[in-house]
Amino acid sequence: MKRLYALVSLCLSAGLGAQISEAPGPWSLHVQLTYQLQGHGGFTAPYEGDNSLQDRREVRGSYTTTVFAGRRLWEGAELYANAEAFAGAGVSRVLGLAAPPNGETYRVDSTTLKAGLARLFLRQTWNLGEPTEAVEDGPNQVATRQSRRRVVFTAGKLSGTDIFDANTYSHDARTQFNNWSLWANAAWDYPADTRGYTWGVALEWLHDDWALRAGSLMEPREANQLQLDHDVHHAHGEVIELEHDHELGGQKGALRLLAFQNHARMGSYREALALAPAAPDVTATRVPGRAKHGFGLNAEQAVTPGLGLFLRAGWNDGKTESWAFTEVERTLSMGLSASGRAWGRSGDRVGLGFAANGLNRHHRDYLVAGGSGFMVGDGRLAYSAERVLDAYYALAVGSLGSFSFEAQRFERLAFNRDRGPATICGLRLHLQL
Repeated sequence: MKRLYALVSLCLSAGLGAQISEAPGPWSLHVQLTYQLQGHGGFTAPYEGDNSLQDRREVRGSYTTTVFAGRRLWEGAELYANAEAFAGAGVSRVLGLAAPPNGETYRVDSTTLKAGLARLFLRQTWNLGEPTEAVEDGPNQVATRQSRRRVVFTAGKLSGTDIFDANTYSHDARTQFNNWSLWANAAWDYPADTRGYTWGVALEWLHDDWALRAGSLMEPREANQLQLDHDVHHAHGEVIELEHDHELGGQKGALRLLAFQNHARMGSYREALALAPAAPDVTATRVPGRAKHGFGLNAEQAVTPGLGLFLRAGWNDGKTESWAFTEVERTLSMGLSASGRAWGRSGDRVGLGFAANGLNRHHRDYLVAGGSGFMVGDGRLAYSAERVLDAYYALAVGSLGSFSFEAQRFERLAFNRDRGPATICGLRLHLQL
């Protein structure tokens, strides 16, 4: 515990020093700290398996702190490194739900405080025209000037969601919606280790209201595990995204279309059922180079300066096992986010979101027969789409961060209409400097 206090004090001191710097320079230094506490009571569950959400009362907490360091190297080039400390656990060890409730727990794998390198990447920007606009200093952003017409190359250790599937109203589990299928497209099985990071490259072309992005990222060696697969000939994930920004009624909006294809040593649900119909095990059918592809839609639209709407939809072929993110092959999510301006709390935010997630036939049959993945598997299954309603209120703590209250209502837990419904409530403290 003394080590934890010392680390937090060091991070806060470093971040405060960066914040009070009088003039923009070649360095950027920031820090964040997020603590979450979530729990649920009992619910209806006539049976359970090894991967089920436990039907008894439980309360779990998670903690992360990140130091964001960046430096400008030469014109247009910046180097960033993030050190991260983490501890805690998700409810039921992040099992039993296709859309877990805590967006931080994919980075947390131990109740003992650990530390590691989260990101280490180079970003090179080539401005293609004038005028340029000032970009303020922030986490992983040195103060600079950018043109609306530019090319950006990024290489190193990062998260695929740093570059792709962005959304103004639902993209940050530390300050916005916390449910996995709301802050990201749950059907995009994006390449990452169990903490959400990978190594890769990305290239972006931005031209006024249009943007085109493409990237190639490393896959984990085992499903949802920490070690990445260095056999990149057989294990890699490609993603491409087209974005168009627009205005409706004078309010900003954006539409993004995403396509991906992953290659990894994944198993086949159909082969697992054929091999052992009474006790299928998808891990027994793994071979190098299996492919999975899918598509995503991501839309956002401001209605007023303080109110915005968002929508995501996604699909993947689902023939191979879920590998890196979560066990979802069909997803639809939507919601709204509003500031507290109407009641004199402009720094506060309130959000209400809904998501429905489903599976394809092969994955469904596998779970019905008693199979398990890395997140779901009740031993049997009465299939129906999992649904979740997520509501939060983030109370601004001056300029330092926010304190959030949250409730998530789950129906048909892990696609099983025999289990639930269940309500998970949470508290979240986020500080940033």
